[in-house]
Amino acid sequence: MSIFRRVFSRENLLAGVLCMMMILLIIFTSSSAPQWIYQGF
Repeated sequence: MSIFRRVFSRENLLAGVLCMMMILLIIFTSSSAPQWIYQGF
């Protein structure tokens, strides 16, 4: 049980949530990337 508690500590949970938010942000912004990248051309 100590391994489970060590893996799901507050710091690791916060880092995992932050990583998931960053990945979702990259996925959602890359799907609409051509509109704002090629807008000036």
